[in-house]
Amino acid sequence: MSDKLAKKSVWHEGEIFLQDKVGVTERMAEVGQRVIRDHMPEQHRDFYAQLPFIVIGSVSPTGEAWATFLEGDPGFITSPTSTRLTITASLTTEDPAAEGMQDRASIGLLGIELHTRRRNRMNGTLLQTDKGFQVEVDQSFGNCPRYIQLREFTFSRKPGSPARGEVETLAEPDTEARTVIESADAFFVASWAEREGKRQADVSHRGGKPGFIRVSDDGTLTIPDFNGNLFFATLGNILLNGQAGLLFVDFNTGDMLQMTGEAKVILDSPEIAAFQGAERLWTFKARRIVRRRNALALRWKFEAEGLSPHSLMTGDWQAASNRLKATELATRWRPFRVAKIEDESRSIRSFYLQPDDDAGLLPHLAGQHLPIRVKPDGAEAPVIRTYTLSSAPSDAFYRISVKRDGSVSRHLHDSVSIGDNIDVRAPAGDFTLNAHEPRPAVLLAGGVGITPMLAMVRHIVYEGLRKQRIRQTFLFQAARQAEELPFTHELNELVAAAKGAVQVIRVLSQPGDTRPDKDYDVQGHIDMSLLTSRLPFNDYDFYLCGPAAFTQSLYDGLRKYDISDNRIHAEAFGPSSLTRTIDASAPKSDALPPATSPVPVAFMQSLKEARWMPDSGSLLDLAEARGLSPEFSCREGHCGTCRTKLLKGSVTYPKMPSASRGENEVLICCAVPAQLPAGEENRIQLEL
Repeated sequence: MSDKLAKKSVWHEGEIFLQDKVGVTERMAEVGQRVIRDHMPEQHRDFYAQLPFIVIGSVSPTGEAWATFLEGDPGFITSPTSTRLTITASLTTEDPAAEGMQDRASIGLLGIELHTRRRNRMNGTLLQTDKGFQVEVDQSFGNCPRYIQLREFTFSRKPGSPARGEVETLAEPDTEARTVIESADAFFVASWAEREGKRQADVSHRGGKPGFIRVSDDGTLTIPDFNGNLFFATLGNILLNGQAGLLFVDFNTGDMLQMTGEAKVILDSPEIAAFQGAERLWTFKARRIVRRRNALALRWKFEAEGLSPHSLMTGDWQAASNRLKATELATRWRPFRVAKIEDESRSIRSFYLQPDDDAGLLPHLAGQHLPIRVKPDGAEAPVIRTYTLSSAPSDAFYRISVKRDGSVSRHLHDSVSIGDNIDVRAPAGDFTLNAHEPRPAVLLAGGVGITPMLAMVRHIVYEGLRKQRIRQTFLFQAARQAEELPFTHELNELVAAAKGAVQVIRVLSQPGDTRPDKDYDVQGHIDMSLLTSRLPFNDYDFYLCGPAAFTQSLYDGLRKYDISDNRIHAEAFGPSSLTRTIDASAPKSDALPPATSPVPVAFMQSLKEARWMPDSGSLLDLAEARGLSPEFSCREGHCGTCRTKLLKGSVTYPKMPSASRGENEVLICCAVPAQLPAGEENRIQLEL
C-alpha cells in the first residue's frame, strides 16, 4: 500500500489534545499507525458489499456538516480495489447533505449493521460517476460496536423510488422534533477538520439509553460522551472548528431529522459526574433543521433485549438531574425508603434503600460507609450509626448489609420492614479502591468485613466491563461455617462476568459436613501461609476488613513480608482500629502535641463556653459535658459523622483519624486542643 499515512500523523491536533487529556497520547500514536489504514482490508470490502444502506457525512462549500443515509439493494456498494468503493446510488436534491457531494469533495462513510452491531468507518475523496459515485480511501478503520441497539431491517418500498413525503425546514426543534430527540437511543453525527489545506470529513454513530440527549429551552442539545476507542475523531473535529451535523432516524416510519450547527466540547462540569458513564459532555445548537418524512424505504424492528448491554450501563438526564439535586442536600439528613430486604446469611441481612424525597442517590466510592439515623424502640432520641455500603457506585440503590450485633442492628433486623423510612446522610470514608489501577488487588475479608469488599468487586467488574479492562482481583473471604458465608451466589455471578479476572477463595475455620471445592475452598484461616500459597508472585495492593485481631494480624504479617504500609488499606472501624508501623521513608508528621494546660473552648452556635483540661477527653466529650448533643457515631475518627467547623484556634489528634476532613474542619470525637509554641495563646471556637 502507499506510504501516505506514514508521511503525516494519523491524528490531528484536536484528537491528540483529547487523547492527552486521558493520558493515552503515546499509546494512541502506536495504535493509530497500526489500525488506521489507507486501504480497506478484505473483510471491510465484503462487509460494505452486503449493506442495504450507508451513512454519509458531507460538508457544504460554506462549511456546514450534514449526516444522511443512502440506501439500495444489498450489492449497491462494491469495492473494485482495496482503495476504492463504488456506490450505484445518489442523494436526492431534497437531502441537504447533497450540497457537499461535489466531485473531489471530502466525505465520511460509516458502514453499520444494526442487526449484528458491526460497523466500519472510512473517509476519502468523492469521484462522481454516471451511476452514482466512487470514494477513494484516505483513512479506513474498524469501529467500536458497544452502544449499538439491535434492529432488524426490511424495505417498505423499492429503495430509490420516490419518497412522496413532506420536506420541512425548521429554525429550531419544534415539539415533535424534541420528542424524537429526547426519546432517541441512537443518532449519527458528521464533522470535519482541516488537514494540510484539505478538509477531512467524518461520520459516526452515537448510542445510549432513551433519554441520554437533553434538549434545553433554547434548543441546545447536551450529549454525554461515553468511554470508547479513544480515537476522538468526532470530538477532536468539533474541538477544532465547532461544527457538526446530526441525523435522527425514525426507524419505524423512515422519517429523517437532519440538522447542522455549532457544537462545543465540555471537559469540566458537575453534570459529567452526575451522568452515569459520562466521560465528558458536548453540546449542539442547530442553525438549520430539515425534516424529511418517509425519506427512507428502510424500516427497522427493535429486537427483543435489543438495548446494548453497554448502553444499559449508562444513565439518562432525569437520573443525572436527581443526582445533582442530591448534591445540594449532601450535608442534610434525608428520608430513604426501604425498598427490599434480603437475608444474606444466618446473621447478616441486607437493606436496599431508595430516596424518598424526589432527589437522587449521591454518588459514592466503592468501600465507603453510609451514616443512618434511627430510633430504636425505647430509645429517648434517634441514634446514629454508620454501615458500610455493599452496593457499587453504579447501582441504582444504596445497600447496607448488617450483622445482627448490638441494639441498632437488632432494631434493623427485628423492627424495620419494606416501606419504612430511614434517615440517611451522604456516604463518606477513605477506605476506597480505584477500579482502573493496573496493579492487582487482594481483598481480605473476615466475617461481615465482606461488605466493602463486595462493593469493590461489583465496582471492579462494572467498570472493567464498561472500559473493557477488568482489574485483576483476588478476594479471600473468611467465616467459621458455610452458613455464615454471605453473598455466595452474587460473588459467583461476578466471578463469571469477570471471565477470569476475579478469583474468590472461601475459607472456613469450622467447615463441618460442608463440601470442599463446592461450598468452600480452604479449611483454616486467612494468614500469610495461605496468601503465599495462593497468590502468584506479583506486586499487589492489599485491602483488609474484619475484626480487630483479624485485621491487625494480617497487617503485621504483610509488613513482615516488607509490604509497604501505603500498599495496605484497611477499614478501621470502632474496635477494629488498626495500629500501623510507618515506613522509615515516610515523611515525618508535623502535628502539634496535645495541650498540657487548660484551653478555653467556645461553642458559637449554642453560645456556650467551657474550659478544656488535659483530663477532659476529646472536644466531643467536653461538648457533651457542657450539655450539647453533637452528632457522632464511631468516636474513633473513622466515620466522619462528627465533622465540625473550626472557627478559631488549633487542634491536634493523639491518634491520627482515618476519616477525611475539609478545610477548617475537625473531628471532635478524637480532637483535642493543641499545645502552641511558648508565648502563643490557644482559644478554640467551634461551630456548635
